[in-house]
Parts: sequence; structure tokens; C-alpha cells
Amino acid sequence: MSKNPFIKGWKYLTASVDHAIDENADPKVQINQAVQAAKKQHQEISQQAAAVIGNKNQLEMKLDRLVKEQAGLQEKARQAIQLADKATADGDQVKSQEFTSTAEIYATQLVSVEQQLEETKALHAQATQNAEAAKTQVQQSEARLTQQLAEAEQLLRQANQAQMQETATKAMDEMAEIDPDRNVPTLDDVRAKIESRYANALGAQELMENSMGERMTEIEMSGTDMKASARLEEIRAQMRGDNILEQKQEPAGELQAAAPEADKASQSETVTQSSEDLDATDAVETADDLIEESATPNSDADYIEAEDADVVEDDVTNGKASS
Repeated sequence: MSKNPFIKGWKYLTASVDHAIDENADPKVQINQAVQAAKKQHQEISQQAAAVIGNKNQLEMKLDRLVKEQAGLQEKARQAIQLADKATADGDQVKSQEFTSTAEIYATQLVSVEQQLEETKALHAQATQNAEAAKTQVQQSEARLTQQLAEAEQLLRQANQAQMQETATKAMDEMAEIDPDRNVPTLDDVRAKIESRYANALGAQELMENSMGERMTEIEMSGTDMKASARLEEIRAQMRGDNILEQKQEPAGELQAAAPEADKASQSETVTQSSEDLDATDAVETADDLIEESATPNSDADYIEAEDADVVEDDVTNGKASS
């Protein structure tokens, strides 16, 4: 038997659509569908169990009615037999026959009721078993529904967590795709620029120190030598003054005779020595001023002034030595 391509295509199309729906369906919607299906199934089981239990209860009511009817017929049949026996004893055959016929009718009805009673008892026993089974199924369905609801709640929480994680991942991906503004410099660019300028400034300072360091050192050493020479000249002048005073000391008589001349000579030498000391001090101070001005030369003129200061200092030193 050949297959119908239209039916085959229709089945394939429905299967493909179902698969696409399952793949793209919202998990929350699917969980809700499963919960509704479980509730519906439990409701159907409960309704069927209620029908089974209702049948049992109906049979119980029928049994109660048949039992009562059986008892009534038995009582009526007994009374009819008693009346028939009394009529027979009284010699009234007509009434005896009537009561006997009535007793037979009651007996026939009693037999029918007893048969119905036996059948109803059997049905009631089966209905009782079915009712117990239905109650068990309802309990199992309720337990299964409770478990499914707990699982659905857990799945719903997981679905919410998955949705939150997907949202966070999507946000992180979007943040990663955001490019920085090319028109605004970054901190790394600013840091590199500052470090470059600082390094260039250090290099320029190092070159300046290498070019002017030796000259400044030489000038400082020259100034120190000038101060030392000036100080030595002061000490020598003081020593010469002390020697002159010692040589001028003589006995009391000679000193008294030559006191006026010695005083004049001493005053003349003291004045001469004081003028020399003043000249030396002024020369030292002038040299210091020239050294300080030449300590930070900024041009060729400053360099020439520093050389002039060295020449002046040498002249002062040579003048002191010759004196």
C-alpha cells in the first residue's frame, strides 16, 4: 500500500511546528500548562471517585429499603397465614382460601425482594471495593499533584534565575560592545604625556648641571681660597703689630725719655696697619660680591664678569703678598 504524500507532509509539518513551538516557548508558560493539566487530571480523578462512592451509597440505600421491604412482606405473609388457619378452623373455607392466596402473593413478592436483596448485596460489596480503590486513587492523585506543584514552583524559581542571568549576561555583552569616546583622552594618554614632559625636564636639568657644574665649582673654590688668603693676611698683620709692640718695650727710664717719639711712631704704624687691614677687608668683600653674582651665570656677559672677578681677586692677593 502506497503512502499518501499529503498525509505524510501534513504530519511532518505538524511535528515541525510543535518542535518549533517547544523550542521557542516561554518556560513559565509551559510550567503553567503542566500545572493546569495536573490540576485538571486530579479533578477528573476526584469526580470519578465521587461517582464510584456515590454508587456505593446508592446501593446501601437500596439495601436498606429492600431489607425493610423484606421484613414487611414476611410480616404480612405471616399474618395472612394466621388468618387463613383461623378461617379454616372456623370452617370458613372461602376466607381461608382468600387469606391463603394473599399469603402466596406476599410470599412471591418476598422471594423477589430477597433475590433483589442478594443481587444488591453483591453489587454493594463490589461498589465498596471500587469506592476504596477510588479513595486510594484520589489520595495518590492529591500527593502527585502536591509534588508536581512543588516541582513547578522550583522550576519557576529556576526559570526566574535563568531569566535574570540571561538579562545580566546580555547587559554585560552590551557593555563590552560599548566603545570609549575617541574624542576624550584617556587617563593612560594623560599619564604618558605628563611622564614625557617630566622626563624631558629632568633631561634638560641634567644637561644644565653638566655644562655649568664645573665652572660653578671652580668659582666657589676660588672664592674659598680668596677668603682663606685674606684671613691669613689679617693674622699676619696682627702678628706684625704684636712684634712691633714687643720690640718697642725698653727700660723705664729710656721709655720715659722716648715716650713722645715712640707714641708718635706707634700711632703712625697703627694707622698704617689699620688702613691696610681696611683695604684687605674691602677687597675680600668685593670679591665675595663678584662670586655671588657669577654663581648663576645666564649669559656670556655674566661669564666675563666672573673672569673679571677672578682677576680682581688675584690682584688683591698679589697686592697683599707684596705688602
